[in-house]
Amino acid sequence: MLQAKELECERGGRALFRSLSFILEEGEVLRVAGANGSGKTSLLRILCGLLPPASGEVIWKGAPIQALKEDYSRQLVYLGHAPAVKDDLTAAENLAIACRLAGNAQPEEALREALARFEVPRKLFVRQLSQGQRRRAALARLALSAPVPLWLLDEPFTALDSSGVAILRGTLEQHAARGGAVAFTTHQDPGMAAAKVVDLDA
Repeated sequence: MLQAKELECERGGRALFRSLSFILEEGEVLRVAGANGSGKTSLLRILCGLLPPASGEVIWKGAPIQALKEDYSRQLVYLGHAPAVKDDLTAAENLAIACRLAGNAQPEEALREALARFEVPRKLFVRQLSQGQRRRAALARLALSAPVPLWLLDEPFTALDSSGVAILRGTLEQHAARGGAVAFTTHQDPGMAAAKVVDLDA
């Protein structure tokens, strides 16, 4: 499904990683591990097409992602390490906008169910939420993204308590069970025994 082929990434004249290759198949979860500064975020940005590699290429279903352009972007969900929610909007308003921008507009009932799944107060302004609740508000988009085959998530477990970790872990495992593919970065092992691991420190 998704193939990283001999990827190299440089930052400030320094190579973060070289000759990095792996394959992520349907139904698989990939954990990208590594210390701060090892290139985890850069790798995820390369995989979603936001950052060109210094060398190598990313292949999606047999074709380079540069050739697929918008066709590829429509088949993935990318969530960065920052929650990317607006303080002056409610969680429900933020989720509605994020879905519309992704071309996946949702009815109010679906938005309500997604926020309830991640235990987010939908009527509070985001500025009233804790860091963990803000993270959950951003992650609620995943509950509405089942048809999207590829999820690329940068540090999704950051700021989550044990309940939030369990909810997210279950959501990722369910997506894989449906035949989707997930790649995520993290500093800690969230307890997903079935996940493949790419360790940038190795």
